[in-house]
Amino acid sequence: MYAKCMLDEKDFQRKADAAFEDLKRRMLTAGDEHGFDVEGESGKLEVLFEEPREAKFVISPNTPVREIWVSALSTSFKLGWNESRNAFIHEKTDEDLRAVMSRVISQQLGAQVTL
Repeated sequence: MYAKCMLDEKDFQRKADAAFEDLKRRMLTAGDEHGFDVEGESGKLEVLFEEPREAKFVISPNTPVREIWVSALSTSFKLGWNESRNAFIHEKTDEDLRAVMSRVISQQLGAQVTL
């Protein structure tokens, strides 16, 4: 779907760190409103749920392949950098990182959450 843009390691790390900071800030706000916790730093983020059932989602950079990986709902999502959209995109669904996380958190909670 997209031509893979292979970033160098420093550029990937810079873009991933910025994406993680933005995502963490948004998830902390949503977590306060919807009752889930967010832990971690740019190396890895965890989203922890106690209700309606216990679960943990993990978001982590995979530097060797220049992707961000999300483990959620017994599924793994791999997002690569898309230069034209200036975002990490899930190639199969065309969703950016925020959209993927909004969708899986909404599915987990059974309520619409927009990050």
